[in-house]
Amino acid sequence: MSTMQVSPAVSDDDIIKQALAIMENRMRYASGPTLAEPKHVSNYLRLRLGELEREVFAVIFLDSQNRLISYEELFFGTLAVTSVYPREVVKLALKNNAAAAIFAHNHPSGATEPSEADQLITSTLKSALRLIDVRVLDHIVVSATSSTSFAERGLL
Repeated sequence: MSTMQVSPAVSDDDIIKQALAIMENRMRYASGPTLAEPKHVSNYLRLRLGELEREVFAVIFLDSQNRLISYEELFFGTLAVTSVYPREVVKLALKNNAAAAIFAHNHPSGATEPSEADQLITSTLKSALRLIDVRVLDHIVVSATSSTSFAERGLL
């Protein structure tokens, strides 16, 4: 059995960046997993957002086959709150010619239980995107070690 040797000059962050690039490349083409499964999305998002020290709200825009078009970090907040503007989400959905979207944000506290504010903004964004025929597949709250999917919880 061979073991993989990692050069000391390569940091953990560099390895994570390489893994994200590989995942994104696979998600853009039919050969890789689509982003319709909450498990795949959660793994991807924990790498992207899980260890950030302040809240970040992101949107994953998908084509009609649930393949990645774009991952966009749109709104940046404080340790506990981020302001989200539906108009900006709609503009980017149109710009990306998206057929579907997945919302995501992190909770730096580590607790991934959705708040009432999380549920309200999800409902507002879902209504706004429905007007332009963009499906909302999920909203996932992540931390470094866990995630909560609105779709799996029946909150969509």
